Amino acid sequence: MRVTYHGHSVLEIKTRDHSIWIDPFINGNGQAAIKVGDITADVILLTHGHNDHVGDTVEIAKANNSLVVAPFELAEYIGSLGVETHPMHIGGSRTFDFGKVKFTQAFHGSSFTQEDGTVVYTGMPAGILFSHGGKTLYHAGDTALFSDMKLIGEFEKPDVAFLPIGDNFTMGPEDALIAAKWIGANLTVPIHYNTFPVIEQDPESTFTSKLGNKGKVLQSGESLNV
Repeated sequence: MRVTYHGHSVLEIKTRDHSIWIDPFINGNGQAAIKVGDITADVILLTHGHNDHVGDTVEIAKANNSLVVAPFELAEYIGSLGVETHPMHIGGSRTFDFGKVKFTQAFHGSSFTQEDGTVVYTGMPAGILFSHGGKTLYHAGDTALFSDMKLIGEFEKPDVAFLPIGDNFTMGPEDALIAAKWIGANLTVPIHYNTFPVIEQDPESTFTSKLGNKGKVLQSGESLNV
């Protein structure tokens, strides 16, 4: 599978037959070079309900007849907006025709703020393990460091991990380095940084340079093969 980073926490996964997006926050994401109208998506996977992760999910899903897979409460909310959803939850996995999805713990919050200012509770936040073709990708979502990351490394053995390093709302680089060690992926890529002033980081000097050949900074629009 080919994975393209579009800034913030946005991943585009291309397999031979499907296009899968994780947390497609495009409008309002100054790092994204792609436009919402240019996106084709068979499936959208969501980690949690915050606006900078749900992003443009509803618009994309309606334009593409996409399936949205998300934790139960978030899936119920998105479904109420006229989108096809498949609800899951933490610890649960399911094999779809496009790949296997498993939701993991994440220590964060989850709510969506509507245009009128109303805040909708969207359940618990999650990370995502996505497997296809014998390879596994781990998108940690927004999270603090937690010790069960050791178990993710030991039992799930992800080939590539995408970890937040922005600090303030999530792990900072120091904790993310511990997470990377515990997870033990062949390659770790930083996400969720430099989108807003409060999460500004130098990803190379504070993070990937300390991981050696097991760390890589992806520029927005840059891809890698997993």
